[in-house]
Amino acid sequence: MTLRTRRSPARSRTSRLYAALLIGAVGAPLLAQQDASWTDPAPPDVAELPDVAPPQPRDYDGWRPGTAPKPLAADAVTEDWPGFLGPRRDGRSRETRLHKSWGEAGPPLVWSMERGEGYASPAVVGDRVVYPHRVGNKMLVDCLEADTGRRLWRYRDPTDYRGDYIRDSGPRATPMIDDGLVYVHGVEGRLHCLELATGRRVWRRDLAAEFELADEFFGVVSSPLVFGDLLIVNLGVRGGPSVIALDKKRGRIVWGGGDKWGASCASPVVAKVHGEPWLFVLGGGKSRPPTGGLMALDPKTGAVHFEYPFRSRTYESVIGSSPLLVGEERLLVTASYNTGTAMLGLNADKSFAEQWKSRRFGLEFATPLFVDGHLYAIQGVRERAGAVVCLDPADGNELARTDIDWEETVTFRGEPRTQGFSVGNGCLVWADGAFLCLGDYGHLLWLECTPKGAKVLARTALFHATESWTPPVISRGLLYVCQNQRERFGDAPRRLLCYDLRAAGE
Repeated sequence: MTLRTRRSPARSRTSRLYAALLIGAVGAPLLAQQDASWTDPAPPDVAELPDVAPPQPRDYDGWRPGTAPKPLAADAVTEDWPGFLGPRRDGRSRETRLHKSWGEAGPPLVWSMERGEGYASPAVVGDRVVYPHRVGNKMLVDCLEADTGRRLWRYRDPTDYRGDYIRDSGPRATPMIDDGLVYVHGVEGRLHCLELATGRRVWRRDLAAEFELADEFFGVVSSPLVFGDLLIVNLGVRGGPSVIALDKKRGRIVWGGGDKWGASCASPVVAKVHGEPWLFVLGGGKSRPPTGGLMALDPKTGAVHFEYPFRSRTYESVIGSSPLLVGEERLLVTASYNTGTAMLGLNADKSFAEQWKSRRFGLEFATPLFVDGHLYAIQGVRERAGAVVCLDPADGNELARTDIDWEETVTFRGEPRTQGFSVGNGCLVWADGAFLCLGDYGHLLWLECTPKGAKVLARTALFHATESWTPPVISRGLLYVCQNQRERFGDAPRRLLCYDLRAAGE
C-alpha cells in the first residue's frame, strides 16, 4: 500500500405554487400567492388502514445468511439511520464500540440479499431495514429484519424509466423513515408513503406528471427529508416551485418555495443557524444556459432567505453533494465539472457573504465531513486514483492530501494476477472516533485522519465491483453496503450486504 501525504499552502400554471399554506374554513389547503385561486394540483387519496397483525420474517430467493452478529456491548451507543447520510444528514454517526481491527478477512458477513438495479442507500430504524431497488419493470421496496436479512414485506410499483446517461435505471433516492411511515421517491418521479409495519400504501403522488416535469440527467436522485410534520422534496419546477413541502401524513402540498432552478442530484438539509432551523437546497439540472445554485429557505413556510448561483457552466453536469453546515454560521457547497467549492457566511438577518471560493477542489457525489474543526473528503478519479484531503474551513487551503493506493492479488479467468487499486471516487462516514471509507471498487477501510494526513488502520476487499458510490450505513453496530454492479473477478450478482462491526467485550 502507498500512502503519500502532500501538504499545500413565461410562468406556468404550477409556477404560482410557492408560498405558505392558508387553511380555509373547510380545512382545504390553499397556497397563498398573487392568484389565491390555485390549489394543490392533485391532493392524493389517503388510505384508512385497519389494524392487522404485523408480517413475520421469512426466507426468500436470493437471501444468504451468514454469521449471526455479536451482542451489542452493554455500554455501546447506537442510533437509527432513518434517511440519506444519517440522522443529521452530515455523514456522522454517534455509534460507539465498533470493531476496527478486522485484518484482510474483513468484518464478518451477517447476511446478503441479491438485488436489482439502483444506487439508493438503505434506511434503518430499530430492527427494520428498508431498501428500494428495481427488478425488470418493477420498483421493489423490501423491508428486512436487520439482524437476519429475512424479509418482512415487499412493496411493488411498475416503472418503465430509462435514463439517457447510464444503463442502470433503478431508484437513486434513499428512503426516509419517520413516525412509522416510509417515504420513497422513485426515479421516474412518483412519491410513495408506506406504513413501516406492514408495507401498505398510505398515499402516492405522481409529481412528475402533476407538474409536467422533464426528466433530468439521472431521473430523481435527491432524497426526501422530514422536518416536523412536513416532507420536503427537491422538486425543480422551473419558474417555481423549486422546493415543496407536503403534509407528511396526508400528502397534500403545504408550501412551495424558489422559482429559478430545476432539481439537482443533491438532497436537502435542515440545520440550525443562529439558533433557528434553515433549509438548504441545491438546484440545477438541464437548462440552457446551465443555471443552478443554493437556496436557503424557512422550512416552516418556504420563504426564501437568499439564493446563491452555483453550478458548472458545462451543460451535461450535475450537483450531487449535499450542502454541509460548518458550525452554526457557515455553509459549504461543492461540485465537480470545474465548479469547485465555496464557503458562505450565514448572517442572522438571513443574508450571506461568500467567504472563499476555490476551483481546485470539488466533489461529484460525496459530501465532505466536518470533524474536529476541519473538512475531510475523498477526491478521486473513478476506479483509478483517490486521495483523502483535509481542508482548512477558514480559507479553503489544503492542509494535507494523502493518496491511498495498493496492489493485491485477484483471480481472473482462473489465473492469479496482481492488480492495482485505490479508493477512487469513494466516500467517508465518521463513527466511533475514526473514518470509515468505502472505495468505489468495493474496498472498506478504517482511516485515522488529521490535518497532517491520513493513516490506514484496516483494509479489506468486500467485493470487486465498480460504481460503489452509495454511502455505507451504520446502525446498531451493523454496517450495510450496496454492491451496485456484478463482481468483476467472479460471478457474484448485485447485492445488499450486512456486516458485523460490533466490538462486544473488546
